[in-house]
Amino acid sequence: MNILIFEYHNFGIEDVKECFEKNGHLYKVVETDLFRNRVSAEFDSIFEQNYDDGIGGKQYDCVFTFNYSPVISNNCKKRNIPYIALVYDSPQVLLYSYTIINLCNYVFIFDKTQYMELKKEGINTVYYMPLPVNTDRMKRMLDGGSDEVKCYNNRYKSDIAFVGSMYNEKHNLFERLSGVNDFTKGYLDAVMNAQRKVYGYFFLEQLLKGEVLKDMLKNYPVETSRDGVETVQYLYADYFLARKMAADDRKEILERLGKEFGREYAINLYTPNETPDIACINNCGAVDYYDVMPYIFRNSRINLNITLRSIKSGMPLRAMDIMGAGGLLMSNYQEDFYDWFVPDEDMVMYESVDDLVSKCRYYLKHDSERQQIARNGYEKIVQNHTYDVRFKEIFNTVFN
Repeated sequence: MNILIFEYHNFGIEDVKECFEKNGHLYKVVETDLFRNRVSAEFDSIFEQNYDDGIGGKQYDCVFTFNYSPVISNNCKKRNIPYIALVYDSPQVLLYSYTIINLCNYVFIFDKTQYMELKKEGINTVYYMPLPVNTDRMKRMLDGGSDEVKCYNNRYKSDIAFVGSMYNEKHNLFERLSGVNDFTKGYLDAVMNAQRKVYGYFFLEQLLKGEVLKDMLKNYPVETSRDGVETVQYLYADYFLARKMAADDRKEILERLGKEFGREYAINLYTPNETPDIACINNCGAVDYYDVMPYIFRNSRINLNITLRSIKSGMPLRAMDIMGAGGLLMSNYQEDFYDWFVPDEDMVMYESVDDLVSKCRYYLKHDSERQQIARNGYEKIVQNHTYDVRFKEIFNTVFN
């Protein structure tokens, strides 16, 4: 298989290349951020030049990207070549581009709820697919016996760890709505607090209407694209409010864990954001996805997944990587887990902050059970969710 890849700082691109090399596929990687645009004459020229060159004297069999690109889809449509997009981000407004119906598209979405929403609209170019993990890479890193590996394993030991953004940076999207009136502020606070108590059903979009929506549009207007079907309610709910709820969720959980366990256990937060107001946790700063994150997941007794609310039911990349590294995953409720894993056997799910605290307390005192669950989750990942497995499924879908 000859594959043309466009990418720009995507998590997993090195794992894709390793998978292709291992399975005898030839590929060329073009690094540019222009393919993220809806329309780009400059990118069209880059695509034409790289596509026409081919690889190894042969034309390409398909084009691949992480996440979906309308401008790539249109270029593939023009040349009648399959376009494979593996989506790992949420929200991703480009999925609502009219180009999604291009027959060249094979768009694999990790969130089953979002997949079903598109499928119910008669869009037959989308497919449900959980995200893959390069367990071979992680095993090479984590199981080596060198002094460097031992040093890293010791350096990243903790009792409870969370890796991710706190979404509390200044001038974030939600703060740009600060000019709305008191009624709108109270309404948004109320609906977000209600949504934070509910996992498995995202209802914010349908509650943004009437005078509240007019006030939001007046104070910080957003516009839908000319070539898409997304609504302003979607943009506000998934880009503004979902991130605000993630900030509140993550702060509340870490504050509570710090209060309950911080004096007895090591609680490490790995984030690019400052958190001076969260006591009894160790903010260790940002870490590299490839070189450091697997050590954290393997050497933390409990690894938290606190899902961004715009991911309706899907299993986030963080959750899959935790299990792929052999760590214990403790996650909020996400419906898609039930398709692949057994809670309390392969991973642990919590239903509330109180439930999370209770389960942390239990597994911090029951190491053998914790370790067995981590092993079970790892084995499920190796069996069903590696890059080799995923791309075999993808190519069978595209070419058979």
